[in-house]
Amino acid sequence: ALRVLPEDARVDVVELAPAVIDWNRDLLGHLAGHPLRDPRVAVHARDVATLIATGAATFDAILLDVDNGPAGLAREETDGLYSRDGLAAAWQALRPGGTLAVWSAAPDRAFQRRLRDAGFAVDTRFVRARGHGKGGWHALWVATRPERRA
Repeated sequence: ALRVLPEDARVDVVELAPAVIDWNRDLLGHLAGHPLRDPRVAVHARDVATLIATGAATFDAILLDVDNGPAGLAREETDGLYSRDGLAAAWQALRPGGTLAVWSAAPDRAFQRRLRDAGFAVDTRFVRARGHGKGGWHALWVATRPERRA
């Protein structure tokens, strides 16, 4: 994303586990060209739901790769992101025309319905876990907040 964003862009990276931030600053940073060193990037060691809840019409895009997706397997507390209230908060945090993209380890029709019920225009895509058509299939929802509510 940083390669295509303008110099005046701002990217908020939110990670609940400080160790993951440290790994990406030190051990793994070189694998991606040290993106956390980019001056456009602000790193937050906190719950992403809290940041979303405080951002009224602030974001052009919210990209969620949290737990295993809407059917969280590792952390029950992430379920709120994908609930009706969580999607309403994401709607409010996005500017009109903004995009919410959500990665999931598996398809989830109920979540896709919740996105639509929240007012998003939804495009569901299925992608391979690794390049060159390898690995398992994952779901990716690209949900756009329309310029005006229907």
